[in-house]
Amino acid sequence: LRDKMAYGTETGDCTKMAACRKNFSTFACLTVVFFLLVVDSPALGVKKKENALGDKVQQLMEWSSKRPVIRMNGDKFRQYVRAAPRNYSVILMLTALQPQRQCTVCRQANDEFQIVANSWRYSPSFSNKLFFASVDYDEGADVFSTLKLNSAPSFMHFPGKGKPKKGDTFDIQRTGFAAESIAKWINERTDVHIRVFRPPNYSGSIALGLLFTLIGGLLYLRRNNLEFLYNKTSWGIGALCIVFAMTSGQMWNHIRGPPYAHKNPQTGQVHYIHGSSQAQFIAETHIVILLNAAVTFGMVLLHETAVSKGDVGKRRIVTLVGLGIVAFFFSLLLSIFKSKYHGYPYSFLIK
Repeated sequence: LRDKMAYGTETGDCTKMAACRKNFSTFACLTVVFFLLVVDSPALGVKKKENALGDKVQQLMEWSSKRPVIRMNGDKFRQYVRAAPRNYSVILMLTALQPQRQCTVCRQANDEFQIVANSWRYSPSFSNKLFFASVDYDEGADVFSTLKLNSAPSFMHFPGKGKPKKGDTFDIQRTGFAAESIAKWINERTDVHIRVFRPPNYSGSIALGLLFTLIGGLLYLRRNNLEFLYNKTSWGIGALCIVFAMTSGQMWNHIRGPPYAHKNPQTGQVHYIHGSSQAQFIAETHIVILLNAAVTFGMVLLHETAVSKGDVGKRRIVTLVGLGIVAFFFSLLLSIFKSKYHGYPYSFLIK
């Protein structure tokens, strides 16, 4: 009996010990699982982000190898330009290149943007820290709405971290959109130096060669009569042409490379006069040249009637015509000046 009781006691103790061991094993397994979930979750999240970032960079590099400026729509813009993670900068051109938009400025700006992108793509310092992209209005109107833009072209910088700031929008009106100006702005925003390489353009050399050939041929044909070289009127007209070109801002156009005119893609209205005193259009330069030439022509008429000895009646008529030309076209010049300098208080005939 004692042996049986002892055996029963030992059996119960063994059962209890087995149960305790089983409970301890279950608790240990749950503890390990909980530890792995709590500790490894951030690591898994970081690894997932790194994989997503690597895929994005790899895709952008693949697109860049095919064309330096990546064409994007709304979905690509949100995924590769706006969405995190992102450790690269994107220079985005928002434009309207479709023929129905008739945006001459957009095509000119696109040519300069392509020059900068190509210069970066084939630069020895090329890396995956900077990409060039473009969004056309007809392919990504939602992008224009998101960025609150109602005109094109426009250039924006999207940094690798954070949101774009005020300086990340390129001021086309102040600096123009020449490739050199864009590269300088990119250097200021990203510390990436891009040396601009323009494709060779022989049109200027050819034109200069044709001009010298024409002059040489003219001198050869008139080699027995070169009195026209001493013609004061010819030299005076040539000097006036140079003065008109220089005083109208032609040299500024050559340095800054502004657009010929600006067409609003929303309204379709074309502007030939820039509304700011800090910039101008090429068409504006041509208009100012014509107005200055008209004022000069009126002054010449006044001078000729003053020194001539013809019929008095005709001289009075020519004087009135010259005076009217000077007054009218000078009023136009003054009105253009006033439209650019908004605080200017004076006007004459035309407001």
